[in-house]
Amino acid sequence: MGAVTLCAAAALAVPGARAADAPSYAFAAGARTVPGASGTADAARLAPGTTYRSTLSGAARTYYRLELDGASSTYVPVTAVPRPGAPLDAGDGIRVSVQDADGLSCSSFDSATVGATGSPRPLTAWGAREIVAGRSLCRGAGTYYVVVERARPESASGQTWDLELAPVSEPPLAGPGATRAPGAWDSATPAPPTGEAVDRPGGAGFATATAVGPGAWRGRIVPGQTLFYRVPVGWGQQPDATVEIGSTGGRSADYVGAALSLTLHNPVRAEVESAQTGYGGTQKSAALAPVPPVSYANRYDVSPPVNGMRFAGSYYLVVHLAAQVGEKFGAGPYGVVLRVGVRGTARSGPGYAGESVPRGIFGAGASGASGDAGGHGGDLGLRVLAAGGIGAGTALLLGLAVWTVAARRRDAAQMRASAQNPTA
Repeated sequence: MGAVTLCAAAALAVPGARAADAPSYAFAAGARTVPGASGTADAARLAPGTTYRSTLSGAARTYYRLELDGASSTYVPVTAVPRPGAPLDAGDGIRVSVQDADGLSCSSFDSATVGATGSPRPLTAWGAREIVAGRSLCRGAGTYYVVVERARPESASGQTWDLELAPVSEPPLAGPGATRAPGAWDSATPAPPTGEAVDRPGGAGFATATAVGPGAWRGRIVPGQTLFYRVPVGWGQQPDATVEIGSTGGRSADYVGAALSLTLHNPVRAEVESAQTGYGGTQKSAALAPVPPVSYANRYDVSPPVNGMRFAGSYYLVVHLAAQVGEKFGAGPYGVVLRVGVRGTARSGPGYAGESVPRGIFGAGASGASGDAGGHGGDLGLRVLAAGGIGAGTALLLGLAVWTVAARRRDAAQMRASAQNPTA
């Protein structure tokens, strides 16, 4: 059992100094730019496996189009990026849904908001058209629409947010599967791993998320910045994580509530669980609540922390430090340590009847047995980690390197395919 924690002594900072502009969100290289339409008639088409850039302006809803078959489930995560320094309230954010041609929602609106501090940060919500047993809504092939809007339209006037959309298609199962959520699971809170943290700077977006595995990883963060990490999690495994921020070395009566946050996202970027802590200048930590083992049948549970643990693949750990920390304690950078753990042994997956799009996104199972025939970079990483005769630290770094190279090759192939076969 392992765990990830971001921990380090914070750099000395001048109290009362304003935080410098945080690094911007890193959109996927080669993402196609599409306009957001004000109505369905002019909605641009989105194709699973292609990443898109767009904008959300003002209080109006923005529409995009999907052409779907009658067998696959489709997920559309949308990441909104408020402009640095934008005045935001706790309830500001986005809502996303997928609707059919008659205006019926295939799933409830999912929302993401900035939270108590109002600190601008990337916000991710998702819409879905799911083909699951016992549900008759939105099962047919045809045209569907992705609807994106501000969570509080009344406060959206004059603010344009950049968007990243990354639709994913999940094939049906090859045979009958479970139609109800699993029963009891180990919900005990594991102890985070100890030991010397290894330097591992975080990425600036989902597409550039830094690969990590079980262990302790050290990074640096400035107020207003968001760091992205990814960890392979196989079928039957449970990820857990803790993030720590170091002390400033001085004393202060100031305090920022919800200053440091840690969020777990699944392979289609849907939020699974989150944790946060306030900061008063002394070291603090935030740990994710336990989540269940990855299981295809988790989708039949109504609880988001369980429902979201439905895929194997790359899970994302997203760390944000509120901009207000810079105003109270200085511009930093601040040291953080991420302690990551993955419990359990990866097992074979549910057995899909075809390929996911993008290929291999749900393939972080054991020995490529996730159901996606093409496998995934995560499989390679896990196999390397399991190799005998190699020290744990060496095996981990080698496995992550192989996994990262494989993922980059897969992404490059998808970009070439997209360029050769542009969607309407």
